Amino acid sequence: MCGLPHCPITARFLRAKTITPIEEYMGATPSVFVGSYGYPTIALHPLMTQDHDHPPDWMTAHHSISDIVGIRAETIRGKHAGQERYTLAMQEVALSIKPLDIETRFSKPVSWDVSFGTVITPVGRSGEIARCEVIDNATVPRIVDKVTSDTDLNATGACQELVQGKTDVYHISQLLSAGLLGREKRRRLVPTRWSITATDDIVAKQLRDTISRYSPINSCQVCFAKEYGNAIAMIFIPGAWEYEMVEAWEIGSLWGGEQEYIVSDREGKKKQGYSPIAGGYYASRIAALEYLAQIRRCAQVIVVRYTSRDYWAPLGVWVVREVSRKAITQKPYLCDTPDEAVSMVTALLQRTSWHQYITLIEKAKSQTRLSDFWG
Repeated sequence: MCGLPHCPITARFLRAKTITPIEEYMGATPSVFVGSYGYPTIALHPLMTQDHDHPPDWMTAHHSISDIVGIRAETIRGKHAGQERYTLAMQEVALSIKPLDIETRFSKPVSWDVSFGTVITPVGRSGEIARCEVIDNATVPRIVDKVTSDTDLNATGACQELVQGKTDVYHISQLLSAGLLGREKRRRLVPTRWSITATDDIVAKQLRDTISRYSPINSCQVCFAKEYGNAIAMIFIPGAWEYEMVEAWEIGSLWGGEQEYIVSDREGKKKQGYSPIAGGYYASRIAALEYLAQIRRCAQVIVVRYTSRDYWAPLGVWVVREVSRKAITQKPYLCDTPDEAVSMVTALLQRTSWHQYITLIEKAKSQTRLSDFWG
C-alpha cells in the first residue's frame, strides 16, 4: 500500500516480539473470515485466537495500539479449499455469540505472515489447514436463530430485525459474511471487508428512516473524542438529515506522506455511489445516527476525522466507529451558531486545513426555515 521496500510497521513490532511457528492449534475460534481474492470463488475460514475478537472490548480495556497489534499477531487465519463440511462448521462459529473451541492441524508450520488493511483488523499469521474439527456447541441468541432460519426474508430485512433485537453490527457482519442472511437462493459468502461496510450501510439506512420522523435538535452541538491517534469531532446542526465527513491525515502519517492528505464526501436524504473515504465514512455515520436515534432528534451532521502519526499501524475501520461512538458518549459542547461550532472544533483539533472542504455550514447559515417566521 505504501510502496516501501520494507514495512516499518512489522519491523517495529518484530523488534519487541518473537513469533514461534506452530503446527497445530487447540483453542478458541471467536469469528470467521472471508477473503476477496478470487471472488466469487471464495471460502469461509476460521480466525483462531484466545481473544474474543470484539473491538469494543479493546476500547473498554484501554488497550494501546501495541497491545492490539500484539493480540492480532497471535491470531491465525486458517485457510482451506472450501469443502462443504468446513463451511458448515464455520457457519456454526459465525452463529455463536461465544467463541467455539476447535482442534486444527496445519499442512506445515505457521509463522509470521502479517496482513494490514484500511477496513479489516490485521491478522498476524495464516496457514493451510490439513484437519479441523469444531469440538464445541454454538450459543445462538433467539433472534439470530429466528432470522437466519427465515429463508424468505431478504438480507436488508434480516439486518433490520437483528438491529431491533439488539444484535451488534460486529455479529451482523459475521452472519452476512458467512452467507447466513437473505433469501435461500440468494445466500452467498461475502468477503469480510465488504460485509463490514455493507452492514454499516444497511443499519444506517434504517436509522436514517427512523430519525427523519423526529424534530430537529434545538441548538448546535459538538461531540469530540480522541483515541489511537485518531481525533473525531462531530458537529450537529438543527435541520433535516444531511451528512458530511472530512478525513485528514497528518504529514508523515500512514497516508499523509510528504503533505497532509484530505478527502471529503457528503450526502443528503440518500447516498449516491460509494464514498471515496471508504469504510470510515459509513462507520462514523452509523455512530452519528445512533446518537440522534437515542435522543429522538434529527440534525445535519459534520464529522471531522484527523489522524496523526501516533496511529502507526492500521487497525481497521472499527477504530473510526468506536472513537465516534466514544465522542457521542461525552458531554457535548453547546454552541449558539454553526460558526461557533466550527471555532470549537478548530480549537479541539488545532487545525484549520479542513475548513475549505465543508459545505454544510454555509448551507445551514443561509437556509430559511418556517421557524424563522414564528413570533
